[in-house]
Amino acid sequence: MLLPELYARVSRHIPAIEWPALAPDIEAILRLKRERNAVILAHNYQAPEIFHTVADIVGDSLALAREAVTVDADVIVLAGVHFMAETAKLLNPAKTVLIPDMGAGCSLADSITAEDVRGLRARYPGVPIVTYVNTSAAVKAESDLCCTSGNAVEVIRSLNVPRVLMIPDEFLAQNTQAALPEIEILTWAGHCEVHERFTPADIREVRDSYPGVTVIAHPECPPDVVAASDFSGSTAMMMNFVTEKRPAQVVLVTECSMGDNIAAANPDIEFIKPCNLCPHMKRMSLGNIRRALETMTHEVTVAPELADRARAAVERMLAVKPR
Repeated sequence: MLLPELYARVSRHIPAIEWPALAPDIEAILRLKRERNAVILAHNYQAPEIFHTVADIVGDSLALAREAVTVDADVIVLAGVHFMAETAKLLNPAKTVLIPDMGAGCSLADSITAEDVRGLRARYPGVPIVTYVNTSAAVKAESDLCCTSGNAVEVIRSLNVPRVLMIPDEFLAQNTQAALPEIEILTWAGHCEVHERFTPADIREVRDSYPGVTVIAHPECPPDVVAASDFSGSTAMMMNFVTEKRPAQVVLVTECSMGDNIAAANPDIEFIKPCNLCPHMKRMSLGNIRRALETMTHEVTVAPELADRARAAVERMLAVKPR
């Protein structure tokens, strides 16, 4: 068997009969990374064969943003969606940043434009605008600072103001509002197409079928889904909760690959579905990662007139320290 030590990491999710079809791409990617002085940043929603075999840095949006600043490489391949590649480019303007598929978008990023943000600023003069990193560089450039699902509470609290605009994820803003009742949080009606589909009925059904199961929801889910869950947090927080609390059975109310990736490292924990697939994250594959490194495509750039302002919004976020 080719690369047996890597197959051991994913053997629970990839049948042995399928491994010979994947191993040549993995072998080529490992070689190309050395030749190109490249690193692969992979989001937690990537499939196990990417997450556990070729990725150098894995994590949620906040972790990838932080790690991108310190990457010692000439080339960054972002196995995720387009706004993540833009963020990596903002923080590494001198490096080449590639995304294997330019069609890897995001319903949240598509839900708001720079013109929309300018309209909000005119409507609410003086109110700080906190923008979720799941947005384009153009939207970030019109904002005061960014946040992720992992640091939204700390970011908003750091402003020390009575009122903020939090865009574009309406549900993340509403769930953050529940944690910060002393601050008025104005919202925008953007939603994640993965998380908005979950309902409290899904939670009731899984609890009926698996008494005692622990339910963990992403804060992009509707507030009534979060309220019906045992814990809510970013993908990194979800991973930490599972590895620290070690529930016997767990449901991750988020993108499907999250459960697969945590399960690979925690074989003693049973992961129950439901989950939903992100069609954009699933545009990443070993094949197109290999092709990106072979052909140095597709390069992600940010217009100079936007880059400095967008970078400042991300850097202000990274400067906020958790309490």
